Parts: sequence; structure tokens; C-alpha cells
Amino acid sequence: MILLEEITMSQLAYHEQKDIENIKKLRSLIKELPPFCIDFFRGIEPRTSSRTRIAYAYDLNVFFDFLAKENPVFRNLERTAIHLEYLEKLTVNDLEEYMEYLKYRFNGNNQEIINKERGIMRKISSLKSFYNYYYRNEQLQNNPAALVQMPKLHEKEIIRLDVDEVALLLDEVELGENLTDKQKSFHNKTKLRDLALLTLLLGTGIRVSECVGLDIDDVDFKNGGIHIHRKGGKEVTVYFGVEVEDALQDYLEERTNVIAMPGNENALFLSLQRKRINVRSVENLVKKYAKIVTPLKKITPHKLRSTYGTNLYRETGDIYLVADVLGHSDVNTTKKHYAALEDERRRSARNAVRLREK
Repeated sequence: MILLEEITMSQLAYHEQKDIENIKKLRSLIKELPPFCIDFFRGIEPRTSSRTRIAYAYDLNVFFDFLAKENPVFRNLERTAIHLEYLEKLTVNDLEEYMEYLKYRFNGNNQEIINKERGIMRKISSLKSFYNYYYRNEQLQNNPAALVQMPKLHEKEIIRLDVDEVALLLDEVELGENLTDKQKSFHNKTKLRDLALLTLLLGTGIRVSECVGLDIDDVDFKNGGIHIHRKGGKEVTVYFGVEVEDALQDYLEERTNVIAMPGNENALFLSLQRKRINVRSVENLVKKYAKIVTPLKKITPHKLRSTYGTNLYRETGDIYLVADVLGHSDVNTTKKHYAALEDERRRSARNAVRLREK
């Protein structure tokens, strides 16, 4: 039996390692907040991921920075001197001023930070959750955050690759004809990896974080699936087709000859440094190839996920299947993203039913 103290990070699964790293980061962020905030993070821990709690901590740090800079009650207070009851002194007007402050603010280096609609909405949503926790637990008598109206959110057009662009992208990864001379010098070393990685993203719709977390033994060729860890800790099997299988088989033939750095032996996708590839590296390689194929579209790994969702919905017309495969906990999230396609399908059905024979 292995004692808890004897377990090293390299013995843990990738998602467990990331969770420990996130918890360490979270602890350091919480230390920068007023002491009573620890109750909030302890209270939401069973229902949230470590990444979500880190986002809350960042957002609350911005909120208390605002109070120290802009609110006369808090201006001369140290963070440690701020008590819970001080939150009841704030009014709806104060919180609306905070929303205004979020649009344009300055960091410690006097650089202007501009939050767009979604950034402001997330920070106000974090603040509402913060107030709701203490109000629900009867530690606050007033909840001004509940009266603050969320900013209007304008829906963004979903950017995705067209069918011909998908083919061109994979051709470019395979051939590398339009890469710069410097890029071509690395291309032969990474071609099979990049092709397997992008084919997997385009052929399954998995998230980039799920992709980099894959181990070799997560790939099941017998059943044509990969074992992944979804957000929130859920474990699922996502199935792939022949094109993905072929690309993975070709890459794994090469991968077996690579001696990975200690602690990275099980990682499916490796960097040139023979370590598990990270999210930033995947984002950069997607950007590198996509810029050649479709320079006017800003393509990211998430856009490849949208491309897969679009193609799956066009082929099946089953929004619930798309939601399930993409790992959306709420089908309304999927409907919102593919509303235009649903409207397209409805319009195409207008002549499907004949009332009278001609």
C-alpha cells in the first residue's frame, strides 16, 4: 500500500496533477482577499472545479481593488481589516459604478485594461454568487448584488471552418508547402503529431485541455474511442472515425520510438522537448496552419470544436446528440450556439409537406 506522503506528482494522472496545481494557485490568491472570503470558497468547493474557483478569486481581487481605489469607505482599509458586514454598506449604485469601472481600468503598471461584454458579465456574475452565498447562509441581511442588472450581451457570430477549409488545413499540416523556411525545418519532426492532433480535434470536438491531457493508454483502437476527463471531473469515452484512427496509428508508430522526459512517459502528445504538450503550444500550432489556409478567420482550437459540432449537427439534425458528444451539461447552450443552423433547417422544411398534389 502506498502512503499518501509517498505519492509523487508523476504518479498522478494529468488531470489530478492540474487539479493540485490549481489548488496551490487558489490558496495563494485567497491569501490576497479579506479573511472572511475563505468561507465562500470552502462553501462552493463541492459544486465547482478548481479552475472555476480560481476565476472567482481573480474576479473578487478586481472587485476589492475597485473598492480600495474608488470607494471612500474602503479607501484607507487594509484587506485584512475588511469584515463581512462592510459589504452591507454597499448599495446598488456602488455596484453599478463597479460595472462602469470594469470597462476601463488600469493595472499596477498603469496599463489600460478593457473588459468586453462577456468579461464584465462574468465578473458581475461572480459578485452575485459571492453575495448570494452569504445572504443564503444568513450572514448578510441585504443583497444589493441581486438587484444589479446584468449587462446586455450581444451574440457573437460563430466562427468555424467550412468543409473545404478543413480539407485544406489538413493538407497543409501533411505537406507543409506554404510554411516559412524556419517552420519547414521543424515540420518533418512534428508532421505526424500535428496531423494526428488536429485530426483528433476536428474529428471528435474534444476540448484542447482534454486533448493535451490524453495518455497513450486512453486510446482504445479496439472500440474506436478515447477516454477523456471532462470539466467537472466526469469521465467519458468519445468515439472516433477511420480518419482519426489512421492519423493516430501513424503518429503512435513514431511516438513509440521517442523516449519521453521523466514524468511524461505516458503522455500521448509530446513537445519537441519530449514533455507533454501544453495548451499554449496547441493554440500556436492551430494558429500557424490556419493562418495559411484562412487568413481572415481567427481560428483557435475552440473554433475546431465548433466546426465539429456544426458538421455533426448538419449530418444528424440531432441537437441532443451534439450536446452529449460535446459535453454540454445544458442542451440550451448547444441550441444557442447552433441556432442559425436550426433556423436553416426549419426554412428548408417549409416545402417538405405537400397539401395538394399538383
